[in-house]
Amino acid sequence: MADLRAIEAPFVALGPSGVAVRCRLKQLTAEDEKALRLVGAHLGSLASRDLAVRCRDGLEHGTDAWAARKRDLTEQSSSRWAGSITKATHDQWALARRCQFAHIQSLEAGVRMLMHRLSLPVGEKGTKKAPGGYRCRQEWFAKSRRLHLLSDRLATARADREAGRVHVVRGGRRLLNTRHNLDAAGLTEAEWRLRWEAERWFIAADGESGKRFGNETIRVSPDGEVSIKLPAPLAPLANARNGRYVLATRVQFKHRGAEWADRIAADRATAYRIHYDTGRDRWYVTASWQRPVVKPIPLATARAHGMAGVDTNADHFAAYELDTCGNPVGDPHCFFFDLTGTADHRDAQVRHAITRLLHWAQRCGVATIGMENLDFQAEKTREKHGRKKRFRQLISGMPTGKLKARLVSMAAEQGLAIVVVDPAYTSKWGAQHWQKPLASAKRSMTRHDAASIAIGRRALGHPIRRRTAPPHDDQSDRRGHRTVQAPSGTRGREETRPRIPGPRTRSVRAGCDANAGDQNAQHRSGRSAEGFWQQDTLPLSL
Repeated sequence: MADLRAIEAPFVALGPSGVAVRCRLKQLTAEDEKALRLVGAHLGSLASRDLAVRCRDGLEHGTDAWAARKRDLTEQSSSRWAGSITKATHDQWALARRCQFAHIQSLEAGVRMLMHRLSLPVGEKGTKKAPGGYRCRQEWFAKSRRLHLLSDRLATARADREAGRVHVVRGGRRLLNTRHNLDAAGLTEAEWRLRWEAERWFIAADGESGKRFGNETIRVSPDGEVSIKLPAPLAPLANARNGRYVLATRVQFKHRGAEWADRIAADRATAYRIHYDTGRDRWYVTASWQRPVVKPIPLATARAHGMAGVDTNADHFAAYELDTCGNPVGDPHCFFFDLTGTADHRDAQVRHAITRLLHWAQRCGVATIGMENLDFQAEKTREKHGRKKRFRQLISGMPTGKLKARLVSMAAEQGLAIVVVDPAYTSKWGAQHWQKPLASAKRSMTRHDAASIAIGRRALGHPIRRRTAPPHDDQSDRRGHRTVQAPSGTRGREETRPRIPGPRTRSVRAGCDANAGDQNAQHRSGRSAEGFWQQDTLPLSL
């Protein structure tokens, strides 16, 4: 048997650490929109200039340089605007560094795979763990050229990382490249220019505890009044005291409105961001705040009331309810979603599917959901999967990271915990041990349904393998293995059962079970016998 990789232990996922709610700014006047555009354009230009300075500093940047950047921005805005800009700039630079490291890892994986396949003879078949050689000399030659290309890209990326050099585009590189393909994007130059400028605007302010309503720069009062502290060059636009501009509209946060109101009433830090959606021609304000980190519940507590195993797929969630012993309850359930179309449509589809999944879990009465710790970052390279373009598109389209984060945050609001398990062999072993036994004339079982049972059992701490019922009519093994199971922590639970002395319900001749421990000592058709079967105090199932 081939060596199996080590399976990581299940753990309870941490809950959300922050909250963000959004509301539309309705009925804005022409003066309001003009003021918002001027503020966004002015602060956006400062943010672009500050990002360029931060990227030039690279790894040499320190607290003194940060303070100098903030002083330069304060002269043209305010100290609080400058603090928000410098913090956002540093976060953007740090994100670019993380993406750069992930890009280097992807290039290294591609180079290793190309070198491995190029070292094999042409036409050599691969195995389940590693692909073989290339099919023909032409493909081998093309891949050798790609190896040189990736090696050059890898050397450039490594040099940039060692020097602390990153490449960032405020507004997005994809939108920047769209300027050269306006016909394909269905945009005119004016429409693209409006979208480009809106993406580069900056109207965001960090919260500050102890200040009025938790924010001095962008303030939202309990009755929904929105006021903005104007930068110094735009102070003549103020229509209120102390250089503030008050919008003519009122906002009301429908989602988490009570939580937001309690927070600003106590003057606790609340951050705000105002942005313009060019596609819908609407203005929005987003309020966000941090939550204290809550220690997750113990794993034993999460397993106390059963589990809902969930298998994540490209177009649906496959879910199955399991009791505390790991036995499936009821029928499988599927929650479908569509990941085609725009990003907003995909996000709405995922949220709707997760909502239906959580409502079903609550109806089942379970307090925990078991899911796989999926991450396809190392599996998306074209060098590993070769001509399997459809498969690469499939795994690339699954938003595993966003899906897990959204499921954890939405489940926490419903009082449900998430137990994350290792995804190794769940589909294979689930189909092997659970798909066929649970299928009937009235119940159809798919491979994904069986995988959800495997995930749930692993989250409960039980082995995935199932055992059939004891024989009905005789002592032979024609009906398969028996169901006398020991707890998962019992040592030697997979070995042959020892003989238990004492009275028997049937008369057993002396020495009849002398070879019970030797599974191959008795010559019978089918499987070898395990000796005399007797029920004891061990539980019947796990």
